[in-house]
Amino acid sequence: MPPLTLYVHIPWCLKKCPYCDFNSHEAKDGIPEAAYSDALQRDLDGALPLVAGRTVESVFIGGGTPSLMSPAGIARILGVPPRLTFRADTEVTLEANPGAIEAAKFAGFRAAGVTRLSLGIQSFDDAKLGSLGRIHSSDEAKRAAELALRHFERVNLDLMYGLPGQTLAEARRDIETAIGFGPGHISAYHLTLEPNTAFFHAPPDLPNDDLAADMQEMVEETLAAAGYGHYETSAFAKPDQQCRHNLNYWHFGDYLGIGAGAHSKIDGRREAQPRNPKDYLADPVTRKWQPIAQEDLAGEFMMNALRLIDGFESALFQERTGLPLETIAPALRRAESEGLLVRTGGRIAPTPLGQRFLNRLIGLFLSS
Repeated sequence: MPPLTLYVHIPWCLKKCPYCDFNSHEAKDGIPEAAYSDALQRDLDGALPLVAGRTVESVFIGGGTPSLMSPAGIARILGVPPRLTFRADTEVTLEANPGAIEAAKFAGFRAAGVTRLSLGIQSFDDAKLGSLGRIHSSDEAKRAAELALRHFERVNLDLMYGLPGQTLAEARRDIETAIGFGPGHISAYHLTLEPNTAFFHAPPDLPNDDLAADMQEMVEETLAAAGYGHYETSAFAKPDQQCRHNLNYWHFGDYLGIGAGAHSKIDGRREAQPRNPKDYLADPVTRKWQPIAQEDLAGEFMMNALRLIDGFESALFQERTGLPLETIAPALRRAESEGLLVRTGGRIAPTPLGQRFLNRLIGLFLSS
């Protein structure tokens, strides 16, 4: 069986950011921690027959803004799956946003069982934070980064570039500021305009394509010079600091998702829970598993695995999909002929050109 990870979704935020297309909802009346934990337990119970006897490699508590929960609430959530088997060194990641109130909780989250903190900085520039609709300041972001590294050995700082009105020098300053804190992991995402977001319907003034490409090259070069290995499209890590949970996604492992809007993929089947928290809380959770069609398996595997800078062992394709590599042979040859992909020593990996034009590369396999 492939590795198994657990994802827990906390769907509430204080404010919906204009660029965000995740399943998040403003917590206008507070968060029903106890009721939500009960719902998570029911959710898990419905999936236990499919994962009984398997070992959970990692846990990721995402959102939304999970750090709006109290440490006691997080401890209760982490106590939800007592019937699952965990590795002795299971990585437990919690997403958190900067801010004095939340930062003060970090010691409590560590005591609750969280071993890795992913901090949503986005920028250290107050003007850029305002343009993104973020509710924290640059000073709060810096203070939160300091506190996170005081309480956690494994910390990720999330940054974005290609922001409204951003210059190359401003993007560099954000990256260099993050490096200065010395986290083990930095995620650097290019801002994209996703459908069903406020930015998509009223686009801000973003850097042009040439400037955005310069920013991407600067990010990669600056982080490499600081000792961060570029191991996935937007992920950079010092040795042994890669995000285990996300690596399982990119290697097309199995994952169980619990919570409002959470998705699961187990043993060639998938399902999703109701997105609206009220619906999730109101009705008993019923899992409606659907087999992944064979024609979709190959494309979904490649959509994940080609995000890895070093690619994947070719044998992994058949191991995780049950399909022979010949299934995607025409698309592989086409990608090679376009200079987007290379096959060497039993590995399949995107070329630097393929990394730059990843959507084009992945599209060859989705249409095959």
